[in-house]
Amino acid sequence: ELLAEAGVQRGLIGPREVPRLWERHLLNCAVLSEVVPEGVTVCDVGSGAGLPGIPLALVREDLKITLLEPLLRRTTFLTEVVELLGLDHVTVVRGRAEEVMGQLTPVHVVTARAVAPLDRLATWGVPLLRPYGEMLALKGDTAEEELKAAGTALSKLGAVETSILHVGEGVVDPLSTVVRVEVGESPGGVRFAAKRAKAARTGRTRRRR
Repeated sequence: ELLAEAGVQRGLIGPREVPRLWERHLLNCAVLSEVVPEGVTVCDVGSGAGLPGIPLALVREDLKITLLEPLLRRTTFLTEVVELLGLDHVTVVRGRAEEVMGQLTPVHVVTARAVAPLDRLATWGVPLLRPYGEMLALKGDTAEEELKAAGTALSKLGAVETSILHVGEGVVDPLSTVVRVEVGESPGGVRFAAKRAKAARTGRTRRRR
């Protein structure tokens, strides 16, 4: 109801999407829980209307989830939803991924849906990961094509393994497609490791002041 009414009124979701909101958007996102490890920290990049972050939070109370979104009207909506649903394990942060790197504690899992092509998404999401973390991006028919195109970029960002998963058997039809990008000990590569260290030092200096 929140998405169907307030979401449409605030321009977070198109009115044509309302009839298929449950299966195409909510269930499609909730089944991502099948591939998220137990008890981990998650950052939903470009959360928008809270997809997939909110559905994931509803079915997985064991997760600590950060909804990261740059636009004020969207973070206002997300904060209202989190409070209304009593999602104590969810935090809303306003900002862009490249701006909060070094400020947010690195997470085990980054999630995203309909944010950007995989190569660009990875430059935002992968540096937010802790060592040996993973990015899970909900994609459609272009998943395989995007993964091939992003190969070089992913390698530079420290990816050590990639795969395409299909989740939601018996829940959604067609199945939801997830691109998984697993990283090694240096998420984002050497360049981003240096940026994280610099941001952390700056943060400590500001706190001392």
